[in-house]
Amino acid sequence: MAAGSGVAAESCVGQVVLPGDVLLLPAHPEEDGERLRLGAGAAPRGRLLCGPGLRRCAGGLLVTKCGLLRHRPAGGGAAGGAYWVDSQQKRYVPVKGDHVIGIVTAKAGDVFKLDVGGSEQASLSYLAFEGATKRNRPNVQVGDLIYGQFLVANKDMEPEMVCIDSSGRSSGMGIIGQDGFLFKVSLGLIRKLLAPKCEIIQELSQLYPFELVLGMNGRIWMEGVGTDLSLLDVLL
Repeated sequence: MAAGSGVAAESCVGQVVLPGDVLLLPAHPEEDGERLRLGAGAAPRGRLLCGPGLRRCAGGLLVTKCGLLRHRPAGGGAAGGAYWVDSQQKRYVPVKGDHVIGIVTAKAGDVFKLDVGGSEQASLSYLAFEGATKRNRPNVQVGDLIYGQFLVANKDMEPEMVCIDSSGRSSGMGIIGQDGFLFKVSLGLIRKLLAPKCEIIQELSQLYPFELVLGMNGRIWMEGVGTDLSLLDVLL
């Protein structure tokens, strides 16, 4: 595909796209003529999500990363869904909404600094935990593992993490236990493990009782009876 040319996004799903390619979106994705808007206006049915490797532009979606174009349809048969580029990059690039495992490296006033495997460290406020207040601060120490999600992630600002969802609940996020062990895998393997009905996870759950935390930054934390080096060999 020539850079700058426009090609329908639906026809490129599963194919290799290159940085600079422009993917065109249907102007009328639904039979009632309802237009799919990508701007800041009210989002109609069939809202489209722009994932990693893509950026919104006037013509549709601009490819910023080399890889395979993927598409996940919206639920209920509505138009829209999510587009993203599946690439084999080695360094993790923070993306807003991604759930990752970070390592606390320092305390700076009311903010913790976390190593998330990116080009710079992420910040995490002590108030970004469920039930945290100025008097009731979480017991976070240097070296602790934190499972959270990115609230802010762009090239012009420092990444910011939180351990609560939009309703203020932890939803499984927070400080990971001291037991167990942490190891790193490729970003491509993480995406496969996080896929719905992953066969690898289903097979392992029948062999070993274990607890698993998967981070989009390629980090896996594991704990459970029977987890040993043979289980690591299967994942790696």
